[in-house]
This record gives sequence, C-alpha cells and structure tokens, in this order.
Amino acid sequence: MKRLPPLPALHTFLITAQCCNFTRAAEQLFITQGAVSRQIAGLEAHLGYELFIRQARGLDLTAQGKEWLPRVQQVFDLIAEGVEQIGEPRETLQLKAPTCVMRWLLPRLLQWQKERPDVPVALTTTVKHGVDFHREPFDAAVVYGAAPDSALASSLLFDEQLTPVCSPQMALQSPADLQQHLLLHPTRDERDWNAWLQAANLQLSNARAQHFETLDLAMSTASQGMGVAIGDWSLIGDDLSAGRLVMPFELKVRTGLAYYLVCPEKATPSAPLRELMGWLVEQARSR
Repeated sequence: MKRLPPLPALHTFLITAQCCNFTRAAEQLFITQGAVSRQIAGLEAHLGYELFIRQARGLDLTAQGKEWLPRVQQVFDLIAEGVEQIGEPRETLQLKAPTCVMRWLLPRLLQWQKERPDVPVALTTTVKHGVDFHREPFDAAVVYGAAPDSALASSLLFDEQLTPVCSPQMALQSPADLQQHLLLHPTRDERDWNAWLQAANLQLSNARAQHFETLDLAMSTASQGMGVAIGDWSLIGDDLSAGRLVMPFELKVRTGLAYYLVCPEKATPSAPLRELMGWLVEQARSR
C-alpha cells in the first residue's frame, strides 16, 4: 500500500483550497507563507501531481485538487466529530414506569443497552400509574390509564387486554373449571377478574382467592401451578412465548385503558431520547 500523505500537509491543503491564497492560508494556520508553499509542494511531490494552478491573481484547484477537496474535508469533519463526542460524559436518560409494566419493559431495556451502550437509561419504578414532569426529574415515562391530556406528547404502546393465565400443567377445559381453582388477583380491588368474568357471562360462587400487590408476584405464583392469574396479554407475552404460562381460554377483554409512552409536550426531546422512544414504540407494535 502506498504511504499515506502526512496529516499536517493535508490540513494545509484543506485551508489553502478553501481560501485559494497562500497568504490568507498562512494567516489562518499561524505559519509563514513560505511554510504553506513548501507543505503544498511536498504534498504534490508525494502524490505525483499538482493540486493547484498558480496564477498571478491567486490559486485555482486542478482537476485532481477538486477531487481531493471533499475527501479531505470529510476526514477532518470525522476528526472534529470524534473530538466532540469521544470522552464526553454520556447522557443518562431518566425513565419512569409503573411496576405492572416491568415484565414487558425490563427485557426490552436490557436489549436496548446491548444495542446502544452509548445511550444509558436509568429506570425508576413506582406503583403509581402517572407522572408529573413539573415535579419529577424524568425525561419520559410509561403511564397506564386513559389517553393522556394534551400537556403530554404521547405514543400508544398497547391497549390493555385481560386474559386468565396458568401453568401449562393445569388442565382447564372451560371457564366453569375456574370454580375449582384458586384465583390470583394482581390487585386488591379484584377489578380485573370481575371484568373478565362479566364478559364471559360467568358467576363463581365462593371462589377461592389470593391477592397480590403486583402483577409480577401473581404471574410468578401462577407459573408454579398454584392458581390461575389474570393479566394483560401484552405484558405477559414473553411468558406465553417461553411456555412459562398458557392461556386456557381465547377470550381477551379490552378494558378501554392502555399503556402510553409520554414526555413533556413543550420540551424538545434530545436525539437519544427520540431514538429510545421510537424504538420502544416499534417493540410494542411488533409483539
């Protein structure tokens, strides 16, 4: 491979090509006009052809010089970009999310960090389903409920669709079989099971029940064959795909609520935040 031209000479060529004058190039480079002339002559000798046409009124680029100029400009642009970006502290994105969405969100954030280690994310979990960007220092949040108000820029992740799930070892032939099993409630208010049973036109008398504080606890108990839980089909999709849980019945009930990815409407999201939010929305739509 032919020896590469020296970097200082290429920089001198770039500055000289931009002003087409040895004197002005020397002023910008803080060297003498003679030094500029010698560096250009040395570069031309190295390449084997002239880069400038020397005229009394100044300089013009030769055909070869015109071809060299955008290439050299690109090299120095890349160097300048590296100086700005490499070694700079990385912006850690602050994300808030309710615990109920962790079964879906956490595996995807771990995948994001593998693919984009240059954009770290700090995740804060909460039992609350909303966010107040005026009082909370988050860049974005996952919220659960009705459609967010206009003060938030929001993207729909998925609608809530409730369905019973259980261990693959449990034999359930029809919804009426639920009477024989322990119902695992992911919340204290039992609203999820009540909504599904109503949609299934089913009334259970004296059904046994166990209440949990989080969806994760209910799903973990169900996977061990200790009862039948109910959860959002979108949130437990990974468990279903892995065979840890199964859907004994086809009925999925839409509640009218949903999960949204939000950020302040008036704020201009940074490029890393826009990329993360777009990636999460794409993940939700491709499930």
